[in-house]
This record gives sequence, structure tokens and C-alpha cells, in this order.
Amino acid sequence: MNPLIETKGLKKYFDVCGCKLHAVDQVDLTIEKGKTLGVVGESGCGKTTLGRTILGLTPATSGQVLYAGRDITNCTPRELKALRSEMQIIFQDPYSSINPRHRIGNIIGEPMRVNGIEKNAKRRKEKVLKLMAQVGLEKSLYDKYPHELDGGRRQRIGVARALSVEPKFIVCDEPVSALDVSIQAQILNLLMDLQEERGLTYLFITHDLSVVKHISDEIAVMYLGKCVERASSERLFEHPMHPYTKALLSAIPIPNAEARTIKTEVIKGELVSPIDPKPGCRFAARCPHAGALCTQGEVSLRELEPGHFVSCTLYTESEVLGASGIFGMSAMI
Repeated sequence: MNPLIETKGLKKYFDVCGCKLHAVDQVDLTIEKGKTLGVVGESGCGKTTLGRTILGLTPATSGQVLYAGRDITNCTPRELKALRSEMQIIFQDPYSSINPRHRIGNIIGEPMRVNGIEKNAKRRKEKVLKLMAQVGLEKSLYDKYPHELDGGRRQRIGVARALSVEPKFIVCDEPVSALDVSIQAQILNLLMDLQEERGLTYLFITHDLSVVKHISDEIAVMYLGKCVERASSERLFEHPMHPYTKALLSAIPIPNAEARTIKTEVIKGELVSPIDPKPGCRFAARCPHAGALCTQGEVSLRELEPGHFVSCTLYTESEVLGASGIFGMSAMI
């Protein structure tokens, strides 16, 4: 393994009326260099906060973020600024994330100037035009304003801006959710081509399980600040183990008339409050298989098979250590 990003016990709590909102709670992740980790879950589960905390845009409450083996959790402002050229973010909204008063060339070129990558205006323009060509933007758009472009081109500006400082790691925060399907495919293919060309490492945040399957090497499923399952993309779709993951996968639309006969697992019940939550599995209130063990204490993420981590009491130690390696309880879910 050659991890570029690691989180160890990462927590981010927000103060809410004297209480603590557990946005990210005890998350352990590893992203190998040149790979993509997809993060999925319902709105409010902490996906975006996780990405922003890893980048240092939001300070962590506790835990560690390791970049190439170096702890960057408590970097000074000067150290953090030096890291900005290596760690970037593509925001969800391709319009509100860019300055409407600046021209396209300036939006893409300004990070180069600020980070000292290219201070010469002529050479900077040449680099900007080259980047624009790479992400599929015509040279004629160099002097245009964001409001003159459609959503797909605006998002390409966001991609070009992130690439302008030659980063090694990029957090993609739902970069295609505001785009129509045809443009989504173009942006996803662009990101994958750039990853292959430049050896980029991605943390890809999305609601769309079809999208995350297409682009990710590994997938982490989050629920109310907790990572409840993590596995390779192929394994997660072939053999989901957590009840929440199974419900998410069953909700993926299938373009087939015969699919109407396939039963969809509907998640019932109400979300528990993420403010000072009680010990135990946070999905227990909505899980049809919840038992006494689910609320007696914290349910930790365990490696039930090589590279497949699950936080669920349905899988006992005897099943984990079984010689056959087949988890009988999974058939009960």
C-alpha cells in the first residue's frame, strides 16, 4: 500500500446551543496514491464536512489527518498555505463557487499567481489556455464572464482552477450533481482521464451510487457522521453487508420494466439527532434487524473480510473467524 491520505479517529463537532453536533465522528479512512475513494450517504451525514476537515478548511475537533505520512491536523497558517498547491477542492455548485466579477482567464490563473507557481503574466496566460484546452473549454472563452456560460462549462472552470496549482489530491464535492446526465458523463470521464494522466488522488463525494460505482476504486458509506461500511467498489456492490448499504443499493433505479417486480428495501423510522447522540449504532432506530447489542455501546468498524470493513452487530466473532469465510448472517438481512 502507498497511502497518500489517512484519517485516524477524525472528529468534527460543532457547538449548537451548548451541545455538540457530531458531524464527523471517529472516521478512519485510507486513500492510496492515484486512487479514488467514493463517499456516499444521505444529506447531512457528514460527507462534505469530512472533505473540508481533511483539507483543513474546517479545523478538526480531534484525530489525525496524514498527508503522505505527515500529520497535517494542526498545521500553522503558513504550513497550510504551502499545502494548498497540493490539496484542492472542486465545489458542488459551479456558479456560486467562482467569482462572477472575474473573467474566466483570471479565475483559472489567479491561483497560479497567489501560490507563486507562475508570476509572469504572459506565461501564466499560456498555461491557462493550455488548461482550458485540457478540460474542454474553447480559447474564445478566456475573456468571458461566468454568467455567459452554461453549467457544464462553469464546472469545467472549477476543474481547471483546481488543476491550475498542480495538486496531488483533490476533494470532488458532488461535482456533477447540478448537471444534466449527458454533461455528468463528460465531466466524470474528464476527471478519470486527468487522474490517469497526472496520477491524481480523489475523494469523491456524491449521492449517486451509479456515479460512485463508475469512478471509485473504494467506497465508504456514511450515516450521521459515522462510516458504517467500507470496501472496494466491486465488492460493495456484489456483497453489501450493512443494512443501510443494502437499502441504498436497492433504491438505485433500474431501466428495465421487469425491475418492477424487484422488492425495494424502504428505510422506515426517523433519523436520530446528531446532537450529543446516545452510544450505540445510529442506524438502530431505522434498522429492522436492531437488537439489544445495537444500543448497549459503540459499534466499531471491523474488517470482516480482507479489505471489507463493516460496523454492525449482526456479524458475530464466530462468523468473522469461521473457517469457510462465508458470513451466514448476511443471508438474513
